[in-house]
Amino acid sequence: MQAELCSKSIKLLTHNKTHTAQVKTGLRENLSQFSLLVLVNALVGGMVGMERSLLPQIADADFHIAAKTAILSFIVVFGVVKAATNYFTGALADKFGRRNLLIAGWLFAVPVPFILMWAGSWNWILVANVLLGINQGLAWSSTVVMKIDLVGDKDRGFAMGLNEFAGYLSVALVALATGIVAATYGLRPYPFYIGIGLVVAGLLTSWLFIKDTAGHVAAAAGISNLPRLKNVFTATTFTNRNLSTVTQAGLVNNLNDGMAWGLFPVFLAARGFSIAQIAVVTAVYPAVWGFGQLLTGRMSDKFCKKSMLFWGMLLQALALLLFPFAGTMAHFIGLAIMMGWGTAMVYPTFLATIAENTHPLDRAKSMGVFRLWRDLGYAIGALLTGIIADVAGNDEAIIFIGALTLLSSLVIDRRMSCRTNAPKLTEIFSGNRRKQVENEEVYNPCRAAKVA
Repeated sequence: MQAELCSKSIKLLTHNKTHTAQVKTGLRENLSQFSLLVLVNALVGGMVGMERSLLPQIADADFHIAAKTAILSFIVVFGVVKAATNYFTGALADKFGRRNLLIAGWLFAVPVPFILMWAGSWNWILVANVLLGINQGLAWSSTVVMKIDLVGDKDRGFAMGLNEFAGYLSVALVALATGIVAATYGLRPYPFYIGIGLVVAGLLTSWLFIKDTAGHVAAAAGISNLPRLKNVFTATTFTNRNLSTVTQAGLVNNLNDGMAWGLFPVFLAARGFSIAQIAVVTAVYPAVWGFGQLLTGRMSDKFCKKSMLFWGMLLQALALLLFPFAGTMAHFIGLAIMMGWGTAMVYPTFLATIAENTHPLDRAKSMGVFRLWRDLGYAIGALLTGIIADVAGNDEAIIFIGALTLLSSLVIDRRMSCRTNAPKLTEIFSGNRRKQVENEEVYNPCRAAKVA
């Protein structure tokens, strides 16, 4: 079976030689389209930031919902819908085209700010988050895969860093902006006028200026020496050690982010912090996450990805475990910075690792499977956090999620390996920057098939 898959890849190489010469991959070669996709992803991220610091407070103030599980239900709905949409976006990207799915994602976003403005019951808030989840799954997934299509192998990590920088910086800035507007004019409707501008700009930019990347996919497939995956879902979830390890880490990362999204505002409000102070803390975390990826994306091109992922998850775990013991605004900002930097280390590295370990024709599907499990972490995190917070308390919920994050870092350390001889982060200090790393993933079945 493996030999058959390799034979198909070799035939595809011959078939696409002419096409490869016509389409060039690379960041400089595709800078204009890449820059437009960065802009679009910033607008996509802003749609999440629009509600990030406000919905838990709206649940309490407007709908008098006290139970943490009920308050966090919007994150459960958002996470499940976004995860499912990610999967289908990956599966359908090659059939319907990345650009078409991107535009469809923006169409689903059109009603969201209006529903959030005028919702008369919490159920309407949940409906808005169903639509927002579809928007994020279609639009964010499409921009990620299209950027990978454009840049090729060399700058993949840097490209993902720019992509996630734009998205999560926008999350932070819009979360801060809506928090400031809410502190001045009230929780509704004025903060959500920002969302209307985001939808209009995102839809028009995607429709008028973004081009599909099908030609780049064909060109990359023609020169790739990676074998095809026999079953993309199974390999990404269970059997491929690198892919499945990244998948579990992605799930846990978003699990703790879902907890931070839903519980941090409630936790800080219970400690007596104002709406404006809560907005600052909840904005610092994604801001460091966003800005940090400008550096960590490039780092993931230079250093062993296993090392990046291990230390990033470990930093997140330590920040969460210390969070309940903080007492001042400075403490919470410091821990938000620590957690943001840990997340910045792993987020572009997740995507770059998936791309590094998959054939171009499997890449969109594998990315969809990864993002399915990763974004289910939102729902799992919100559900776990809500239950533990209601039963035991906010502090216990945060500590539990911190312990899970620590466990995930240990799984990375034990199960994952580097595909290349890139140095580990710790080798910066030891002076051994080019230690050769043996890894079964370096073995290329296609080469073996040719020899046989």
